[in-house]
Amino acid sequence: MRLVSCIWIVFDREYLIKVRISNTMALNTLRPFVSKVIEPLADIFVRYEVSPDSVSIVSLICAFFSGISFYYSSTSKEFILLAGIMVIFNSVFDALDGVIARKSNSVTLRGDFLDHIIDRYSDVFIICSIFFAGYVNWQIGVVAIVGVLLTSYLGIQAQALHLGRYYGGLMGRADRLVVVMLASFANYIYMDSILGFSILGWAVVIIALTSHITAVQRIIYIWSSVK
Repeated sequence: MRLVSCIWIVFDREYLIKVRISNTMALNTLRPFVSKVIEPLADIFVRYEVSPDSVSIVSLICAFFSGISFYYSSTSKEFILLAGIMVIFNSVFDALDGVIARKSNSVTLRGDFLDHIIDRYSDVFIICSIFFAGYVNWQIGVVAIVGVLLTSYLGIQAQALHLGRYYGGLMGRADRLVVVMLASFANYIYMDSILGFSILGWAVVIIALTSHITAVQRIIYIWSSVK
C-alpha cells in the first residue's frame, strides 16, 4: 500500500505543480553560487563581443568530444576523466549563452531555437556514446535516450501550448548532466562492475528510469492543464 501511495503522489497533478515550484526554488537557491562563475565569464565574453550563438556552438563541440572520449574510454580510463571534464564544459557554455544574450541585449528567437537544437544533439552525443562504448546493454541505452528526448520535447511542448516552459519532474537536463559527471569521475576511480554494470552503466539505467517517469509526469501535467 505504501508503494501505491508513493506512486500516486509522484503522478498527482498538485504534486507536479509543487515540483515545478520547488525546482524553481532550487534554481534560485543555487543561482548565487552559479552566478559567481557564470556572470564574470559572461562579462568577459560580452566585452570581447563574442556572440551567444558562438558560445552555444562551443558547448556542442564540448559534447561531441565528450562523446568521443566516452566511446574510446574502454582503451584507456583517462578518456573517462576527459569525458567528464568535457561534460562540465558543455554545461558551463550551455549556461553562458543565455546570460551573454541577456547582458548584450541580443536575445532572439533564432538563438533560442539554436540552443534547443544543440541541447538535443548534446544529449545524443553524451548518452549514446556511453552505451555504444559497452557500459550498458544497447537496449537500455535506447530506452534512456528515448526518455531523454521525450522529456525535453514535452517541456517545449508545454511552452507551445502557452503553459510556459515546463521544467518539472524527477529528472531534468541539469540533473542528468550532474549524474553523468559524477558517474564519470567515480568510474575513473573504480572501474569494476557492480551487480553487472559499471558505475557509468548504472548512471544510464538511472537516467532511463527517471527520464520516463519525468515524461509521464509532464504528460499528466500538460494534459490536465489544457482543455
